Amino acid sequence: MEEKQIIADLHIHSRFSRATSKNIDIFNLEKYARIKGLSLLGTGDFQHPFWFKELSALEERAGLIYTKTEFPFLWQTEISLMYSQGGKSRRIHYVILAPGREVVKQIIEFFQSKGRLDYDGRPIFGFSSVELVEEMERISGDIEIIPAHIWTPWFGIFGSQSGFNSLKEAFQDKEAKIHAIETGMSSDPEMNWRIKELNERSIVSFSDSHSFWPWRIGREATIFAGELTYKNILKQIRENSFKATIEVDPAYGKYHFDGHRNCGFSCSPEESKKLNGICPKCGKPLIIGVENRVEELASNPKNFKPKNAKPFYKLLPLHELIALSKASTLSSKKTWQIYNSLIEKFGNEFNVLLNVDKLKLAKFLPNDEQLVQLIIDNRTGNIKVKPGYDGVYGEAMLKEKQKKLF
Repeated sequence: MEEKQIIADLHIHSRFSRATSKNIDIFNLEKYARIKGLSLLGTGDFQHPFWFKELSALEERAGLIYTKTEFPFLWQTEISLMYSQGGKSRRIHYVILAPGREVVKQIIEFFQSKGRLDYDGRPIFGFSSVELVEEMERISGDIEIIPAHIWTPWFGIFGSQSGFNSLKEAFQDKEAKIHAIETGMSSDPEMNWRIKELNERSIVSFSDSHSFWPWRIGREATIFAGELTYKNILKQIRENSFKATIEVDPAYGKYHFDGHRNCGFSCSPEESKKLNGICPKCGKPLIIGVENRVEELASNPKNFKPKNAKPFYKLLPLHELIALSKASTLSSKKTWQIYNSLIEKFGNEFNVLLNVDKLKLAKFLPNDEQLVQLIIDNRTGNIKVKPGYDGVYGEAMLKEKQKKLF
């Protein structure tokens, strides 16, 4: 008998985080998680007093909490650490997973001793990464700390602007307590395989979603198997025994290439090198993106694949494909109409993106050859994306000539 598949997005935010949708509540998170095809969500922001109160109304079983309609959430938050180490200012984001309400209360008590928790769902603290590991370990050995979107220039642990050059440098004698890293949108597992010290760690993916819309939530996710319990999820993260990850094309991420948003300029690492890292429009240093930074720290060659590497699916959200096909926007009425019809017919978005065969899609969309082909091309990583840079999302592009398949 095949093990149950659990598609999980364990890095989200509540409406109490800055720059998030004010309509994020339990109802909307569950509704769109089911539409997306997710079977487990992180709670986001568990230490925020108002959000914690809402989450505490849910029933807890096996370390997870459940809505009245039986959708599970895992206790999760993200925090920002800003401190100095090695004569440099560090700004690092961490995802924290916790094994139940009582442990969460202890984490909250520690955070309260370090600063306010009510001003932002992702609070900022001034203590170090080493102290974070020490204090969480003191509370419970089942708390998991995952460096978030590790290549993001400003807040990734390997980020070009405020990060470190290695996990050893960041965590010192606590390095072995870091079992996993999160790829972030601007990198994929293949890029991370080039970093030798990551070859023995789990490479997981989650969305860092600031809304519940299906083009944000679950855009990156990790596929687990077996029992729906905190201990089972934790075991698979720590043992690198989960099934696979779902990634967007890293070019779709907001920090893939080097560039300057205000100047409207971006370039590849090769071009950046020719420019000596200087913006040709304003004469100031470019914000160095993920692809360039990976190249800088890589010790393994391109196309290197560790023996324990997990498979991954590189997918753009379905709304992106529909909007591209119709020259529309993600949230337009036209995009939503087509999206909703596909969900009604095929159950959820991941089923459409990953499983429904071309003939069934073509039969359901008889006058939409281009969209059918985009869905198929998406599965094979055959959609070109203009790379994002300095906070600007990448842009999916149509081929110059669409092949006639039907």
